[in-house]
Amino acid sequence: MNKFGFGFLIAAFLFAGYWFFYRGKQEREDLRASSELIQKQVNQVGKLIVTEGYFSKVFTFKNSQSLFLNLWTSDKKALVVVNAKATVEYDLRQLETEINAENRTLILKKIPPPILNIYPEIEYYDVTQDYFNSFGAEDYNKIKNSVTTQMRAQIEKSDLMENAQNRLLAELTNFYILTKSLGWTLMYEEMVIENEEGLERLGR
Repeated sequence: MNKFGFGFLIAAFLFAGYWFFYRGKQEREDLRASSELIQKQVNQVGKLIVTEGYFSKVFTFKNSQSLFLNLWTSDKKALVVVNAKATVEYDLRQLETEINAENRTLILKKIPPPILNIYPEIEYYDVTQDYFNSFGAEDYNKIKNSVTTQMRAQIEKSDLMENAQNRLLAELTNFYILTKSLGWTLMYEEMVIENEEGLERLGR
């Protein structure tokens, strides 16, 4: 082999080594950049998704007490008007995720449950009471607890919960779009999310 051929082989060997080293470095840098971008996106949605609704209802409260060996009944009653603000929250700070950079996979390990908060404003009308059976702090607490329980049952059947779920799915869709654009895979536990319809099944 002449000197020219030997020199050509050395040059080709050096070029191939540089090319493989440079390409591997680029892939590692791209993988690290993708991982950092996904982690940043996950951290940015660590906030509350809040849906608000306003509800009104009218209750009638009545209480009777028998006095003097059941010879006399003492009554008290009131018309109770409730205007309540309700919020549904998903505390995404409790969203548990795992990034598998080697397999380019973002795993949603735990989606937090919805939190329903009710803030009732109670007004009393047509209040009637007797001296021996008047309204006290215990009555007002009982009314508030009863009102909150009934309002909660009403709100849980309303479309407020569905609206909050849609807000959650909007945030999860951002994860899907981001991972897909970077060539990553989005998973929930062991299920691969292949499209946005797959995300909708997560909230059910």
